[in-house]
Amino acid sequence: MRIAVYGSGGVGAYFGGRLAQIGQDVTFIARNENLSALRSNGLKVGSIAGDFSIAKVNVTNNPSEVGIVDYVLCCVKSWQVTSAARAMKPMVGPDTLIVPLQNGIEAPDQLAGILDADNVLGGLCAIVAFQANPGHVKHNGGNPLIRFGHLDNHADPRVNTLSEILNHCNGVKSSIPDDIKVAMWQKFMLITPWSGLGAVSRAPIGVLLDQPEMRDLLTEATEEVFQLGLARGIDLPAESVSKTLTTLGDIPPHSTTSMQRDLVAGRPSELDAQNGAVVRLAYEMDLETPLNRFIFYSLRSLELRARGALKFNRRSKHR
Repeated sequence: MRIAVYGSGGVGAYFGGRLAQIGQDVTFIARNENLSALRSNGLKVGSIAGDFSIAKVNVTNNPSEVGIVDYVLCCVKSWQVTSAARAMKPMVGPDTLIVPLQNGIEAPDQLAGILDADNVLGGLCAIVAFQANPGHVKHNGGNPLIRFGHLDNHADPRVNTLSEILNHCNGVKSSIPDDIKVAMWQKFMLITPWSGLGAVSRAPIGVLLDQPEMRDLLTEATEEVFQLGLARGIDLPAESVSKTLTTLGDIPPHSTTSMQRDLVAGRPSELDAQNGAVVRLAYEMDLETPLNRFIFYSLRSLELRARGALKFNRRSKHR
């Protein structure tokens, strides 16, 4: 099988590296310093599931050089999905399947707006990983998981094949959920409140869970996402909120999310695809999500500053 990994940061380099480790034909799409490092030095991954390296990596910044592939793992940040969709067209043939692994629930629709919807799956991943240096990724939390499937949940041997390949990788677990939209919203329920409250408080998940007041806020924000999912016709189980809190409790207490780390470091983040999406989608449903609304607008100035879009009116004075 020919597999392209579009986006070679923490998520893409980890899962793509694991596939290359078992001899799969993997090509990474990378850019800038990461591209140069992967070309010159290969890929290095430090992982709690076992360190490994790939001495020679197939990597390019030009999808046209790759040709048609069987699968594309789309691992860019959420705000880069539409540009990635346009760029990956030369790699997508009639039988290619694209697996979006972004945080959030809007990536499949964004991909399908540019590519043939029949090529686009729903997908999600769970991993705590980041790019330590160009060409060097660290996985320091979580049991890496990928779940994916057609948005209408119809059976497809190509989906089964990719899942089987991933399950042959060390340090990766893959499954095909009965309802991929439910699975994506369950991930959305977990990552969005954690990301937002973690960014506001500058605290890791252990603190959010251990302090009663913060745990109450985390529960409330999760409940808002749950109610939004139900309002949008997602068949979320009644116990989804409690199960989400239990899952968060199994995560190493020092863990933070990529959105939280990006905002703290002054980098653009996935705020708009997470808490911002809750606010935006709730508005469409005439639904109130006051805590996520507070989180979104509290963090928005940091996001705008990171993107160079924050303007100050220096004529204003306090009286």
